[in-house]
Amino acid sequence: MRIVAYYRVSTAKQGRSGLGLEAQTAAVEAYAGRVGGTITAAFTEVESGKTNDRPQLTQALHLAKVTGATLVIAKLDRLSRNAAFLITLRDSGCRFVAADMPDACELTVGIMALVAEQERKAISRRTREALQAAKARGQRLGNPNGAAALRRAAKGNAASREAAKVNADRFAQDRASVVAQLQEAGVVSLGAIAAALNKRGITTPRGGQWHRSTVRNLLGRLTI
Repeated sequence: MRIVAYYRVSTAKQGRSGLGLEAQTAAVEAYAGRVGGTITAAFTEVESGKTNDRPQLTQALHLAKVTGATLVIAKLDRLSRNAAFLITLRDSGCRFVAADMPDACELTVGIMALVAEQERKAISRRTREALQAAKARGQRLGNPNGAAALRRAAKGNAASREAAKVNADRFAQDRASVVAQLQEAGVVSLGAIAAALNKRGITTPRGGQWHRSTVRNLLGRLTI
């Protein structure tokens, strides 16, 4: 039995330190030992909770499908509320096993995806209803001072700049593991990294193609 392992960590810090990753690796290796399987490849995703971009999952599913291997993940239960992950897994056409739920199948994952999607819609609906109720009570929503007051106080621009910096740093950290894997594979020049990122379908923060300059900026944030 050939196995393609897929691991997921929530932050780049976890990916670098091994927090959470060691337990997942141990679970997949233990499963492989029980079934006499061989792990032929492993993919680690640094997944932000605010994005559905999962290039490592896409690659893992593709490799498993074209080689006839089985995709093995460590824990399905902690992903049971992640509709995007479950739908991708369900629709991949790839054989998969969750080490913590080895009896899970496409039907199980499909039901989990439906439940997760309904929960997401319910949360969104409750949020809208709460805002409407607050408005009906006469409660003023948003910033009562308005943007003009913030601009006059020179706070608006500063807050925007800080927010942009935080978002840029988060974007860079979310892709740290991908860059690290490329560098470990010998892809080190700015042009080569840009080409590899574009080939994988990973876009820049503005949704564009990577170039030497944008890769330089990305690496600069990762070394701060």
